[in-house]
Amino acid sequence: MNALSPLGMVSELPSSNQTSTSDAERIGSNVDAVDKDYFVEKDGVKFAGTHLLVDLWGASNLADPQHIDRALRDAAEAAGATILHGHFHHFSPNGGVSGVLVLAESHISIHTWPERNFAAIDIFMCGACNPYHGIPALKAAFQPESINLGEQRRGLIA
Repeated sequence: MNALSPLGMVSELPSSNQTSTSDAERIGSNVDAVDKDYFVEKDGVKFAGTHLLVDLWGASNLADPQHIDRALRDAAEAAGATILHGHFHHFSPNGGVSGVLVLAESHISIHTWPERNFAAIDIFMCGACNPYHGIPALKAAFQPESINLGEQRRGLIA
């Protein structure tokens, strides 16, 4: 692994959505990678990406870093995102987990409080990804009794 491994669980498995085409190869093709715009246009509004704030209440499986890693990976892949790197820290044998998946399109992060059956998840994605497509994977993994969901469009162009 790497120097961060002693601090928590480091997951370096890329997603199946990750391509092996280098920037140099793309620049030599018909599509110039420098000209690619990853901003989103939706309902006539242009912005950097969609940031979902997901609160899970009455949730389970909140103290297992491997389970949480798999759940966030499933959510990222369902949303069409490219996973670059993951890091998860378990605070004690019975404590919560904080972690993040770094995506080519931004990130998914989680902080859990198993003693309260609560998890706070951020999903921020740009480009063609749809973060809402990841919500069913989170529901399946954590079986929450209720979900509070908020959306923020980041980098809004006036």
